[in-house]
Amino acid sequence: MARRIALLPGPFSISRKLYLQLLGAKIGAGTRIPRCEVPWPHQIQIGSGCLIESNPYFKFDGYWLPGPHIVIGNNTFIARNVEFNCQAGIQIGDDCAIGSNSIFADHHHSDDLGPGRMRDAKTLMAPIKVGNNVLIGGNSVILEGVVIGDGAVIGAGSVVTKSIPANEIWGGIPARKIRDRRAERISAPVC
Repeated sequence: MARRIALLPGPFSISRKLYLQLLGAKIGAGTRIPRCEVPWPHQIQIGSGCLIESNPYFKFDGYWLPGPHIVIGNNTFIARNVEFNCQAGIQIGDDCAIGSNSIFADHHHSDDLGPGRMRDAKTLMAPIKVGNNVLIGGNSVILEGVVIGDGAVIGAGSVVTKSIPANEIWGGIPARKIRDRRAERISAPVC
């Protein structure tokens, strides 16, 4: 049964943090926890100095497994309504920014034609890893098995289906490379 951790209004987020920690969550110093939904708190680890806006959803399937499986680094910003839908593992690096309504889903149902209902099909899963200093625009979807390199930028509304090298800008559905951030730095005039 899912636990909705929305015990106290805004100024009491310290009590919410303490409550989650008592249930097994690891939350660093200076990180405040807003109203959120956390079915299995022992599955989350959030670093120090993170800014998390309202209504994040930290969903993990498989409460009996040792955790954490959802790991967020230090000084990361998570905007409103971000969903972490996890079975294999989701890791977010340090100094990242994640826009509102983004979804991280490390699994999906197979679309193989077989007997029975679609929702009962085999689940395919692979962990998601986001490097350090990554910007993910709002309403983006990051799918299973994706690795996003350090310094990458994902445009708003993108659906990321494959891994992205460091310092590249990607966007679209499905996301594709727009340009390389390093090229801008190299070609800048020297004063």
